[in-house]
Amino acid sequence: MNKPLGAILAGLAFARIAVGSETVIADVFARQTTSLNGKWNVIVDPYDTGYFDYRHQPFDESGKVTGGFALDQQAKNKSDLIEYNFDTSPTLNVPGDWNSQDDKLFYYEGSIWYRRKFNAPNLTDGQRLFVYFGAANYEADVYLNGHKLGKHIGGFTPFAYEITKLARASDNSLVVRVNNQRHVEGVPTVNTDWWNYGGITRDVLLVKTPATFISNFRVQLKPGTTNTVAATIQLDGADLRQMVKISLPTLPLSAEMMADDHGVARSELNAPNLALWSPKSPTLNDVVIGTGTDELKDRIGFRSIATSGTKVLLNGHPVFLRGVSIHEENPLRGGRAWSEADARLLLGWAKELNCNFVRLAHYPHNEHMARLADEMGIMVWEEIPVYWTIDWTNAETLANAQQQLHALITRDWNRASVIVWSVANETPVSPARTTFLRTLVNEARELDGTRLISAAMEVHADPKDSPHKIVDDPFGEFTDLLSFNEYVGWYDGLPEKIDKVHWSFKYEKPVVISEFGAGAKQGFHADALTRFSEEYQADVYQRTMAMLDKIPAFSGCTPWILCDFRSPKRQLPGIQDGWNRKGLIGSNGEKKAAFSVLKKIYADKAAEASNQ
Repeated sequence: MNKPLGAILAGLAFARIAVGSETVIADVFARQTTSLNGKWNVIVDPYDTGYFDYRHQPFDESGKVTGGFALDQQAKNKSDLIEYNFDTSPTLNVPGDWNSQDDKLFYYEGSIWYRRKFNAPNLTDGQRLFVYFGAANYEADVYLNGHKLGKHIGGFTPFAYEITKLARASDNSLVVRVNNQRHVEGVPTVNTDWWNYGGITRDVLLVKTPATFISNFRVQLKPGTTNTVAATIQLDGADLRQMVKISLPTLPLSAEMMADDHGVARSELNAPNLALWSPKSPTLNDVVIGTGTDELKDRIGFRSIATSGTKVLLNGHPVFLRGVSIHEENPLRGGRAWSEADARLLLGWAKELNCNFVRLAHYPHNEHMARLADEMGIMVWEEIPVYWTIDWTNAETLANAQQQLHALITRDWNRASVIVWSVANETPVSPARTTFLRTLVNEARELDGTRLISAAMEVHADPKDSPHKIVDDPFGEFTDLLSFNEYVGWYDGLPEKIDKVHWSFKYEKPVVISEFGAGAKQGFHADALTRFSEEYQADVYQRTMAMLDKIPAFSGCTPWILCDFRSPKRQLPGIQDGWNRKGLIGSNGEKKAAFSVLKKIYADKAAEASNQ
């Protein structure tokens, strides 16, 4: 059952501090915005000197900063002692990670202070102004004109602060301390197999809204139906009891509803003969939501996703998930991917591979990915970075994971392409871990009970029969899919072992293999037993897909991975050089032999499905 929208948004108070609170602003790209992207002045600060000026605490109880870089001061005369100057400091591009922009920062983990000057847009009739960040990794302390707006924790989720009363007509100073240090209690924790890109990695926008505005909305099929559109709208402001109108002009459908004292309005619209979204026909409908003073427009597809026994059902029909995993990197440009162009490149390669499904690993990717997947007809698995050895007994760690799950779901719950919320990847089995993950599953189902829940679970070998693989992870009781990572032929024996593998499953659910694969350096050719050759990787793919096809419940897979990606764990000179080489596409953007192997297998599976 879906949790009431007002309760969900009220619950987004995790990681707040007394001097400021975050605001939910949905559909931000449909609003009146002013981009703050571009060159920002930066100060690299490994000792966090910028928090203090040796005499004062960094800010008082009201949020007024009393010392440090956030004041953005300059010497007024020759005798002033101020040991920083943003105006004469170097610059970095925003959005962008600092690691790929400056060789000196390639391995840097610590604090960098960003400063951007701006003029505020004119506000009329009680309008409000917010500053919005698509993401900053990992902690962001945000200041405007010497006042602390708040602290955001989590490197891949959006956040916004209201600045209506603090912004000046001109010469505003927006200062952001970004710190990407890893923490044992963090989400993710200290050990990951991807690059810890630091910086303001997604769009920064000034967002103008009416005094009372539409802060979020959920428009989707009513569960259990294919002809009823359920809408829930949340208002933010002083005048919450307003008439709200929703219209789908291309259908055509419309309804009016009065928001309650909490600013929540609900309606159901009868939609006979509604064209459903699918990869073959990614139908999107114009949706317009308005009040007397505010209006938002979106394009939303309607579809159902469910399981029945060992089958995944899209719009009531079995579907095989022809997928691939993707990291948020652009191998052609290098560094963190963030733009619509980046999304088109990565999803375009997935389409070329004959995919109808992608796994966005191992953290929330930028909003363009799901929006373009809607348009391109690609189903999506989205994930939060509960990865490997999280601090399972730490209440703050759990709250952090819950906050990231909330932010991801409430950002993308109108995207028809998103069919799976994943709460974890490769987490060692223990009672504390299973309790932690079950809490996240319950949260996800309360927030949005219309999608499948999964995680990359654990698999182990029969000690008496190594090719016998057993999936009995206790967490499997609580998910909709049985998903797990397996690397037979790479970490577990040689490719010939793949042919001997057989499986046992404790649960009767669809099996979706979240990872398999092998490393290969693009352009390195040898025989099929030479590690890191394209031939070795291609052989692993050919054998693995044949082996998986023998599993009666096999419903899809997302092999690891579309493109090579940076990882400090991968250090073999001349081969890895800081790259995980399991990509089907190399770090130079060139396809490897395994790309063609999987493309052909997926083409055959698509043809087989069409003939059924």
